[in-house]
Amino acid sequence: DKAYWANTWEAAGVPIKWDMVHYDVQIIGGVVLHQGKIAEMATGEGKTLVSTLPAFLNALAGRGVHIVTVNDYLAKRDSEWNGPLFEFHGMRVDCIDKHQPNSEGRRQAYLADITYGTNNEFGFDYLRDNMARETGELVQRKHHYAMVDEVDSVLVDDARTPLIISGPVPRGDEQDYAELRPRVSRVVEAQRKLVNDFLNEAKKKLTAGDDKEGGLALFRAHRGFPKYKPLIKFLSETGNKTILQKTESIYLAENQKLMPEADAPLYFTIDERNNSIDLTEKGIDYITGSGEDPSFFILPDLSIDINRIDKNPELNEQDKILSKETLIRDYSVKTQRINTVNQLLKAFSLFERDVDYVLMDGKVKIVDEQTGRIMEGRRWSDGLHQAVEAKEGVQVEDATQTYATVTLQNYFRMYHKLAGMTGTAETEASEFWQIYKLDVVVIPTNRAITRKDEEDKVFRSVREKYVAVVDEIVELVEKGRPVLVGTTSVENSELLSRFLTLRKIQHQVLNAKYHQREAEVVASAGLPGTVTIATNMAGRGTDIKLTPESKSAGGLAIIGTERHESRRVDRQLRGRAGRQGDPGTSQFFVSLEDSLMRLFGSDRIAKVMDRMGLEEGEVIQHSMITKSIERAQKKVEENNFGIRKRLLEYDDVMNYQREAIYKRRRNALFGDRLSLDIANTTFDVCEEIVSNAESFDEVSLQLLTTLGLDVNMTREEFAKLKNPQQAQQLYEEAEQRYQQKNRAIAEKTLPVLTQVLTEQGQQIKNIVVPFSDGIHELTVVCDLRQAVDTGGRDLVTEMEKAVTLSVIDQEWKEHLREMDDLKQSVQNAVFEQKDPLLVYKFESIELFKRFVSKVNFDTISFLTKADIPAQDAEEVHQEIRQAPAQRRREPMPELHTNMEDFDDDHLATGPEEYARRMSQNNAAGAGAPPMSPPRPKQEPIRTTKIANRNEKVSVQYADGSVKRDVKYKTVENDVVAGKAVLID
Repeated sequence: DKAYWANTWEAAGVPIKWDMVHYDVQIIGGVVLHQGKIAEMATGEGKTLVSTLPAFLNALAGRGVHIVTVNDYLAKRDSEWNGPLFEFHGMRVDCIDKHQPNSEGRRQAYLADITYGTNNEFGFDYLRDNMARETGELVQRKHHYAMVDEVDSVLVDDARTPLIISGPVPRGDEQDYAELRPRVSRVVEAQRKLVNDFLNEAKKKLTAGDDKEGGLALFRAHRGFPKYKPLIKFLSETGNKTILQKTESIYLAENQKLMPEADAPLYFTIDERNNSIDLTEKGIDYITGSGEDPSFFILPDLSIDINRIDKNPELNEQDKILSKETLIRDYSVKTQRINTVNQLLKAFSLFERDVDYVLMDGKVKIVDEQTGRIMEGRRWSDGLHQAVEAKEGVQVEDATQTYATVTLQNYFRMYHKLAGMTGTAETEASEFWQIYKLDVVVIPTNRAITRKDEEDKVFRSVREKYVAVVDEIVELVEKGRPVLVGTTSVENSELLSRFLTLRKIQHQVLNAKYHQREAEVVASAGLPGTVTIATNMAGRGTDIKLTPESKSAGGLAIIGTERHESRRVDRQLRGRAGRQGDPGTSQFFVSLEDSLMRLFGSDRIAKVMDRMGLEEGEVIQHSMITKSIERAQKKVEENNFGIRKRLLEYDDVMNYQREAIYKRRRNALFGDRLSLDIANTTFDVCEEIVSNAESFDEVSLQLLTTLGLDVNMTREEFAKLKNPQQAQQLYEEAEQRYQQKNRAIAEKTLPVLTQVLTEQGQQIKNIVVPFSDGIHELTVVCDLRQAVDTGGRDLVTEMEKAVTLSVIDQEWKEHLREMDDLKQSVQNAVFEQKDPLLVYKFESIELFKRFVSKVNFDTISFLTKADIPAQDAEEVHQEIRQAPAQRRREPMPELHTNMEDFDDDHLATGPEEYARRMSQNNAAGAGAPPMSPPRPKQEPIRTTKIANRNEKVSVQYADGSVKRDVKYKTVENDVVAGKAVLID
């Protein structure tokens, strides 16, 4: 018998024919991936084909294999390309990016033997699973084996970017941005004119030989606008950079003692390396405007002002309380205003359109500096994105609050086995080992690389560099060679395109604005004489195949118009040429005005060019210069690694808490040990009440307000028992009363449930039953038939589950916000010669203890008091009969998935930022929780007492609970936010 197997099919809309057999080096790569290591394989060595070997082998275990790519195009293409190969062997292959989140299709995709998808979607699905209210909403299985394509891009470049699921807050601050934008725009324009004046003064003074005054004017221009193009041009001229550096060293000496003198004439100062901006006194006065309150942008000193209010004999107690509330409100408004102005200044001064972001469909979209691709759904944090939207005049999106978050680092560390492949991992080998315990193995190429990598050509100015680049392209086209020109931004790619158009050179452009044409552009990039201008996006997942004519002409010519901060990105661009032994060349053109050279590398090179006396238009090309540039890149990489490692250390603290609370939440979701968890929680609450109370009366009050339990013993009987016995006695009484209440609920609802099943059982599967503790209301979804079959007990179980999940979700959002505030505030510990990370670790433990305690008290308080808010059986019947017409569950707020990009100074903000976030949290807390109160909460007893951070205090919360003899700093957030008050 003869069998015929088709070896042609369609992938990503392109017909392909499978005629490939693994080379020996590809089998070596497969072995490395199966061992849980990183395989570094050069471009064109067939990494996609290599992945089929370990994917098939590990899929045999039946626990799922995840193949992770950097974008959805590659995920869909590779799943369609390799799918028939696996399906031939009886395996099922799917891609999560083909299906909507939370859909049945995505759930089935995870159940496939081999699942393709993007790193973001894998992470977001993990977060969504930990927000699910029913087991049927879960999509992911346990994390067995993951293989990450372009592993350096995912685990290094994206490591500073946490995945965040957020929802709306009731009040946005978009109005602030719209109102303050004209003020900021005016001050930026005034600064630009001022910097131009300083630059002209510097030119005159330096020409006259006055290096001291000329250097100071030059330094002020640089502090005012380091990206000012005429300034960059002037600094590229002989000797000027050296004068600037000498002046800078003078003003940086002795802990910047003289810096205020240099900054005084400016409106604001910019630190480009740290991506930060500071308003000067002159700038504050300019923004405030004439005729306005002089303290418009000046924060009050809370401690001094509160003390002044306390000592004012003309105010009674009520007036003092109102004065303090007004003061705190004023402080919140001003901190928000200062942050808004600061972010608007950054948007105008440090972020450029078509470099850092693009405008598409009336929205600001971030461009990935590593890949040049648009980062869909990603937003800058701390209001920066809203500031850029205000700057560009597009709609300012609403503010959001975090519901769930995880870093890619901690997500991928959950896998039992992790492997990766890329063309550029060796330079980051130490980071892969330190953070992920992943070894990097360099796989030899199938054929020797014949590409010739030329030394860098260095020019003084950008203009000279681009003239040389265009001349080089013309020469290469005349030889019939295909040319790929790599640029670092959309703006540069379009600038070069205009130059080529003027020279009448046919070319095609591939950047973030035209990414839809990527496959089409890449397909023709290997034809003779074709010129392709591309941002760094051409360095990932693309394969340029040469025609025989192109090979005979000398192969693909790579031209880099600027060195990137990362050596890996440069290596990726070079790697486009020389695949499978093809001929090719690579050449980088660099100028002293390039970002990397300005910030990190031009000192030594500028001195060499000064000594050589190079004239305009002349070029320097030497191995020493190339090594100097690579040293600058290494310096940047080390700095970025430090930031990533520090962020991970902070997130590791959060990760332990996340794992603990998600485990508890999952237990509640599945309900296997829910009754045991509730019993343990009840005991913990009783134990905490006994431990914190100072008298029998206080214990009685707490039991009554929290558990609705009247103590069934006298003061003398209670005093005879020791602490563990007291807690045990109270727990037994509370548990007995709780079980009696639950039986009563089941007995009261069972006749009604039975009647509904009899009358409408054919039409109704689920019912919605309302529960209330007298303050909050919660609707519980329950399977009608199951509730009747279990005698009403299943309804009680569903109520327990719904309450536990609602409380955890609500308090977790609050806890995330408090942890974010803590991260900001601990940065001030450096002024006390303390390590902020250590302070963060200690303080976060206290916050987490408080969070767990709050979850325990709120959960048990609702459960012990919960009942159906109806008076008799007929009313209960009405409540349940109406349920089918309602929604199956209360709709959740609209959720947003995004990756927030943090500024480098995200972990270095001061008390103003801390106070701003406090005010935001207070406003955000007003959002509708899962259990919404039908009437206002009872106001706690207020006091005028003010405490120091380490002073022992007692506070009362709005629900009546009291904490005694705790350090003020542990409850400060709640007091400031109005959730609790100090009591005498």
